[in-house]
Amino acid sequence: MKRADHLIQFIVLLARIGAGVSFAVLIGTVLIQVVGRFIGSSPVWTEELTRYALLFSAAFGAGLSFRTGDLVNVDVICEALPGRAPWVLRLFAAIVTAGLAIYLLPHAWKYVSIGKMQTAPALGIKMHYVHFTVWLMLALLAVFASLRVLGMLTGTEDGKPRKPEED
Repeated sequence: MKRADHLIQFIVLLARIGAGVSFAVLIGTVLIQVVGRFIGSSPVWTEELTRYALLFSAAFGAGLSFRTGDLVNVDVICEALPGRAPWVLRLFAAIVTAGLAIYLLPHAWKYVSIGKMQTAPALGIKMHYVHFTVWLMLALLAVFASLRVLGMLTGTEDGKPRKPEED
């Protein structure tokens, strides 16, 4: 396995761990919230933490979803086209996805920096930690889309989504 493959697998692993941890926090927080309602008092911070965990789950999951093909896709139409057209369309879609995500990164960082001046009401944390999810989602989309473009142009992949068992 080449060094680039190891790097890709490491990025995928980090994203999977991030998605798993954020989802576990989401499940745990909702469980605390539900149990609290049965005993008569649900902690106020659970509403906030649930929203933030969901944002982190989406941020880590977006790039992974792009890689596995679980994002919205029109492959029924694309793959029915003749010849090399499906490959070209997959390449074009990956280039546009990477380009848009890269273009939006500095703007998302500005949004993150605004959060330094804001505090979450119930948890008391600085909002730039929460706003970071927007930047993280765009960064992971840019990475996974760029990896697809690079793989397609070097001939190491055909641009079709990769399911986890293929990794």
